[in-house]
Amino acid sequence: MKPKIRIAVLGLGWMGQAHSRSARRIPGHFPDRSYDPRLVVCADPVENRRRQAVEDFGFERAVADWREAATAPDVDAVWVTAPNMMHLPMIEAAAAAGKAVFSEKPIGGKPEHAVTALRHATAAGVATGVGYCYLWSPLVLHARDLIASGALGEITHYRGRFLSMYGSDPMGLLTWRFFMEQAGYGVTSDILSHSVAMAQFLLGPVIEVVGMANTTVPRRPIPTGAASHYGVGRPEDPTGAVENEDFASMLCRFEGGATGTFEASRTVVGPESQNAFEVYGTKGSLAWNHEQINELQYYAVTDSPNSGYTTIFGGERFPFHGAFVPGQANSIGFEDLITIQDHAFLESLAAGSRFSPGFSEAVDVVSVQRALIDSWETRGWQTVQNMRESPR
Repeated sequence: MKPKIRIAVLGLGWMGQAHSRSARRIPGHFPDRSYDPRLVVCADPVENRRRQAVEDFGFERAVADWREAATAPDVDAVWVTAPNMMHLPMIEAAAAAGKAVFSEKPIGGKPEHAVTALRHATAAGVATGVGYCYLWSPLVLHARDLIASGALGEITHYRGRFLSMYGSDPMGLLTWRFFMEQAGYGVTSDILSHSVAMAQFLLGPVIEVVGMANTTVPRRPIPTGAASHYGVGRPEDPTGAVENEDFASMLCRFEGGATGTFEASRTVVGPESQNAFEVYGTKGSLAWNHEQINELQYYAVTDSPNSGYTTIFGGERFPFHGAFVPGQANSIGFEDLITIQDHAFLESLAAGSRFSPGFSEAVDVVSVQRALIDSWETRGWQTVQNMRESPR
C-alpha cells in the first residue's frame, strides 16, 4: 500500500476549493504516484463552507479555528489558502507543529512577511511549496527546456505581463484584496508576483529594477456580508477607499545581461486573464499567454524565405499533459495546473526531496517586489538585494 499523506486546508475559498479538488483528482490522473492523498480537515470561519468541505469535498471533518487544523496531530501537510495577511501566522503555527506547508503566494502580504515565513520553515526543518501554478504548464516547461538548450541563442530581452479585468468595474466590491491590512500590497503581490516568478524560472535572477504604480479605481462599493472579488455593487451603495495599487510596471535587468519589461493591472479593460511572456534571443523567440494555455509561439531564425512564428500545440509529448488528455492539441486548463503542482509537491514529500518553487523562491520574488516598491519612493533604479541574505 502507498503511504498516506494527510492534508489540512486552511480556507475553503476559490483556491482552497481548487486544491481540495486537486487532492481528489490526483489518484485518477497519476496512478504511478508513490503516495495517497487524504483530506483530513478543512478550516473555515463560514459555517456553510465547513459543511461543504465535508459533504462535497470529502474532508473527514471541518473546524472553525484554523489553528486547530494547522496543528492537528493527524495532519502531515497544510495548505494555506486564506487571505494574504493570514498566511504568516498560519505558516508559523503549521511549521512549529512540524507540518509540511504549501502556501498560496505571496506567503504574506508584504515582502518581509515572506522572509519571516522562510525563517520559520527553515528553523522547523519542514518542507515548503508555493502556488506559482503557471510554472507547471507543460508548454512553459517546454519553453524553459528550449531556452536552456540554446535554441534561442543569447537571450536579449524579456517581456512579462499579467493583465486582468477582475477589478475593472468601478462598481466591483471592496473585498479583502483592496485593503493593506488583509491583502498587503495590491497587484505586485497578487499577479505581478506570478510574472516575476515566471521570468526568474525561465531566465534566472532579476538584479536591478525601476518602476511605478497607480491606484486606478480609488473607491469601491462596500459589500454587505460575504462577497466575491467578482461581485458588483450599486451606484447608490456607500463606498470605501482602495488602499493598495491597481497597476504596476517595471523595467529591469537580469543577471545574465538581458533587459526586461513588466506590466500588471487588475483594472484594464480587454485582457481577461493575460498572464503572458515573450522571450527574445539572437536565434529566435518564444511567446506564451495563459489565455491560450495550450499554444506556444516559436520563431526560429533560418535561411528560409517562409519566415514567421510556428504554433506549438500542447499534447502528451510534453511533461504531465498526457496525464489529463491523450494525443496532440487536446487542451488542458487552469485547475489541471493546480493538480500537476500539488502532485509534484506531494511526490517530493513522499520521496523526501526538495520541492521548487518553495519558500526560498518566494523570497527571490519578493526581493524584486521590495526593490520595485523602493523605486516608487525614490523614482530611481534600485539594486535587488536578495532578502534571503539581507532581510529588512
